[in-house]
Parts: sequence; structure tokens; C-alpha cells
Amino acid sequence: MLMTTPLSPVTLTGHLVRLEPLSHDHHDGLVDAVNDGDMSDRWYTSIPRPEDMAAEIDKRIALQDKGEMLPFTAIRQADDVVLGMTTYYDIDPEVPRLEIGYTWNRQSAHGTGSNPESKLLLLEHAFDTLGCECVGLRTQWVNLQSRQAIERLGAKQDGVLRANRRYRNGALLDAVLFSILRAEWPTVRANLEHRLRHRIPAPVQA
Repeated sequence: MLMTTPLSPVTLTGHLVRLEPLSHDHHDGLVDAVNDGDMSDRWYTSIPRPEDMAAEIDKRIALQDKGEMLPFTAIRQADDVVLGMTTYYDIDPEVPRLEIGYTWNRQSAHGTGSNPESKLLLLEHAFDTLGCECVGLRTQWVNLQSRQAIERLGAKQDGVLRANRRYRNGALLDAVLFSILRAEWPTVRANLEHRLRHRIPAPVQA
């Protein structure tokens, strides 16, 4: 299909996590999520502080209206607990391509499989529905945990943008760029499905 902007809001549903279009209805759940592990205290990230959450939602929705972003709230399927946020951004329908980023999840959800499944859902929609030729991901040089997580997806490192912008504390940020091409997507999908195979609940026998 031909990608057009703004991208249409959509709910992406997996076994462990559901990605819903971001709205102010998620505000209190997102505040609870960011307080789980004091996520916003990580100086090298852009995770919003609890008191800034409403403004962050406003900002992402405004960028969605301009066709520059499609933001999601990640919700755990088992109990509808809000886990965090993720986003399509840097959307270019001419290629077409986009990036996945501005992602964070509550501390207690780390290592549960929810983030890999979120990436699987986002990549499936990007490649199989939106027809992307390339999906980018980026993180900060100092965020080794995030770099390793992106590499585990099967993304290839494209390079490092030195002194790309500043952290909110004023320090200079080096951005590490990764990407997945359409030709690489089947291998990336197989890897993610393999990683998730022990996380997905077995079907109930009749």
C-alpha cells in the first residue's frame, strides 16, 4: 500500500501487550508506570517526569496531528496495566520509512517479553501494512542496555551522530543509529518469535 501521512491511529494486539493510540485517558496509568522504578530519574533518557506527563501527551498528539508521529501506549494484556509509551516518528512516505523510538516501560516489566513483543507488533505493522522499506531505531551512546536490546532485535548499526543534541541536563548527546531493511525483516521476525515462544501462554485445551 501507499503510505500517507498522517498515519491512521491503530491498536496493535499481541499475546503479552496491546499498543493503543495514546490519549489522555492513559495519563494516570502512565504516571504510575513512570513511578515504577523512578524511570524519569535516568538522566540519559527523555522519559517524562510525572508532573510533565500531561504536557508530553499533548506534545505527542500534536505531532500526530501534523503527521510527524504516531504515538502508542503499551498496555499489558493480562491485567490492562499501563506499561509505558512507544512511537513511530521521522515518518517519510516517499521512501517509505519511519523510526521506532521514544520508548520506555515501567521497571517491573523489564525482562518480561513485553518490549520485544511491542517491537514485533510495530515492525509487523510498518513492513507488512505500511509497506516500509526501512525501519530505523536510535538510542544514546551511554545507554548500553538500549543499544544491546536493539542489537538483539537483529538491527544493523548505521553509525553514530556525535554531539547530535543535548540531554536535558545540558550534556552533549551522541546518538547511535540502527536500521532494519525490508529484506532483513523475515529473519528479524523469526528471531523475535523464537525469543517470545516461552513467553506466550499455551492455548487452553477444551
